[in-house]
Amino acid sequence: MTDEPVSAGVIGVGSMGQNHVRVYDELGDTELVGVYDVDDDRAASVADDYGTTARTMDGLLDEADVVSVVVPTQFHYENAKRALESDVHVLVEKPFVEDPENGQELIDIADERDLALQVGHIERFNPAVRTLRDLVDDLDIHAVSTERLGPPIDRAIDDTVVMDLMIHDLDIVLDIVDGAVDSYDAAGTPDCRYANANLTFDSGVAASLTTSRVTQEKVRGLTISAADCRVKVDYIDQSIEIHRSSVPSYIDDESLVRHRHENFVETLAVEQVEPLKSELRSFANAARTGSDPVVDGEQGLRVLKLTKALDEAAQAEGGKDGPLTPNAD
Repeated sequence: MTDEPVSAGVIGVGSMGQNHVRVYDELGDTELVGVYDVDDDRAASVADDYGTTARTMDGLLDEADVVSVVVPTQFHYENAKRALESDVHVLVEKPFVEDPENGQELIDIADERDLALQVGHIERFNPAVRTLRDLVDDLDIHAVSTERLGPPIDRAIDDTVVMDLMIHDLDIVLDIVDGAVDSYDAAGTPDCRYANANLTFDSGVAASLTTSRVTQEKVRGLTISAADCRVKVDYIDQSIEIHRSSVPSYIDDESLVRHRHENFVETLAVEQVEPLKSELRSFANAARTGSDPVVDGEQGLRVLKLTKALDEAAQAEGGKDGPLTPNAD
């Protein structure tokens, strides 16, 4: 590919798919060449809104260099496979696929055809997370905790709270913590709208993740407890605070000895950008240059396997714990 804009299309133009359409239309790196949806009327309406064309699947794959697959999870595999076999680069929304074996097949097809296959873990492109990534190599991490909480929503979601929400935080934890997962435990409510999971890594790091659709406050945060500081990330505000304590000291004030311990908070400058724009720009660049996607199929498959193991544990009566199976590392 040259430096010309990458021809882009979107398969599935529901609420999230329409955001992909909007961003491809706005980016200078991409040229929106069409959309496809099983609902012809919806495809035509979205195409009209963005001055593009509602196409058949084959027609879109003939025109596009890259496509986003933004359909319900059970249809990820068949749509992504069809696009890859048409020599089109693919970004498939999370969760990657339903069946890990299908995910490996997609990875193999992409490798054989030298195509970019990216999984849509959008929090990797949150500017606060990208800033955090530059810090973690200098941290002696002891523990990580995450919260992804919110009230009930007014649209139907087929995936459980673990598969829909916790998967975001698992992806970030796996990216920033060295080592493999040694063991886990998880528990959740019977309606699958609240869950908590705990992981231990062979590097000695512990992680705790909580996610909810029944909490009357929207929270999206990650905290790292390190040897010399505590780092707090707010995904919503796109902010990072680093909390440090001074060395305790004693002051002798006219024979009265007092203890003094000061805390320091450093707020890092984070450039405010829309994560989806960063994600799709990165995907288009990977397709254009042949570079590796930020979140490739292998990473998407790793987090999928772990998420499925935790989802099964959370839904089991009384929770479940044990070593992680080898293919989930």
